Amino acid sequence: MILPIIAYGDAVLRKVAEDIDNEYTKLDELISNMWETMYNASGVGLAAPQIGLPIRLFLVDTTPFSDDEELTKDEQKQLDGFKQVFINAKIEEETGEEWAFNEGCLSIPDVREDVNRKDTIKITYLDENFKEHSKTFDGLLARVIQHEYDHIEGVLFTDKLSALKKRMLKGRLTNISKGKINVDYRMKFPAMKKGR
Repeated sequence: MILPIIAYGDAVLRKVAEDIDNEYTKLDELISNMWETMYNASGVGLAAPQIGLPIRLFLVDTTPFSDDEELTKDEQKQLDGFKQVFINAKIEEETGEEWAFNEGCLSIPDVREDVNRKDTIKITYLDENFKEHSKTFDGLLARVIQHEYDHIEGVLFTDKLSALKKRMLKGRLTNISKGKINVDYRMKFPAMKKGR
């Protein structure tokens, strides 16, 4: 089932999300709905707070990036078919050079800005079967994970912009929260009584 994506301005996007256990109600169904919602909106990642649930769950499928001609063959191969559920994730460390990449977010449609992030992360997480993993990711893959991880920490990519950029975006962000934007997927706007 395709769920509405929560728009910028909703308090749920600012909460530090809670851990869950394997007794979480209808988790398989939730994960399935999140994949469907993400693909419907042409996303490469989706976090539970973006569908209104303040829990530490996000998923990533970087396959669409594997077609990018500007990437090396190794990078394309790394991104192709990478599809993962992350539960109760914890970034242990971020290392390497900071680099800029133009990011967007399904909760903040039509806003894209360059964001600086470190190149390499070490992350521990549980998969959908509650098997524990501790892995290191780098490059674009690490960035997509960092972006989704921020969501479960109550952080948005716009928080990482300069004060000047934030001021310049203020009007557009206010319009998004009021639903004054055209999107081709279902959204719920905090400043409107009803979602669409």
